[in-house]
Amino acid sequence: MTTISTPTENLDGTGGGLQAVLFDMDGTLVDTEDFWWQAEASLFAELGHVLDEADRAHVVGGPMTRVIDYLLSRTAVTLSPAELTVLINRRFVDLLAGGVPLMPGAERLLNTLDAHGVPAALVSASHRHIIDIVLGSLGAHHFAFSVAGDEVPRTKPYPDPYLEAAARLGADPSRCVVIEDAPTGVRAAEAAGCPVIAVPSVAAIEPAPGRLVVPSLELVDLELLLSAVAARV
Repeated sequence: MTTISTPTENLDGTGGGLQAVLFDMDGTLVDTEDFWWQAEASLFAELGHVLDEADRAHVVGGPMTRVIDYLLSRTAVTLSPAELTVLINRRFVDLLAGGVPLMPGAERLLNTLDAHGVPAALVSASHRHIIDIVLGSLGAHHFAFSVAGDEVPRTKPYPDPYLEAAARLGADPSRCVVIEDAPTGVRAAEAAGCPVIAVPSVAAIEPAPGRLVVPSLELVDLELLLSAVAARV
């Protein structure tokens, strides 16, 4: 495991401020939740099962294992989880071929972190091959590394991916702000002990202790990130 050192004195001028920002990917930095939904809904329609908006709220944020389990319980499809995973991923990759749109405010925020020397990592329930495609649009240079859903024993909603990212950065999870768009990812981040800024995409997320909820990344700046950590320590 490679450890990336963080400054002893952090951005608030003390030894206990913001150490890193950990980003979810789909629906948070890139507008791909519609792509996932199109892939899932179109496939199941061809298999004879129409999915609705209630189903969409259940599957947003992955991970694929949970999505497949839900869709199989919801329908009478007889394909195996492995077969469905391959088919959905294939359709999603085909949709990505047209380009990956960034969420409003994503590029500005990443550039701000770069300018202030704040380490960032990408922590996604998507598999490695998907992340590598999306990084071509996001810019891999913005991130110290990325953690994929198929690279940890347990992915979101378990805390493992965020604990892994904090450990690789040599950072305290309570000083790593997580930015998420879905309840599944919020649960994972909070279970890891990270302060959370939630930017809901499809499913609603309510404010809670240690959790800020904002309508857009355009409202997330360095001051807000610092305040999220200060509220926890």
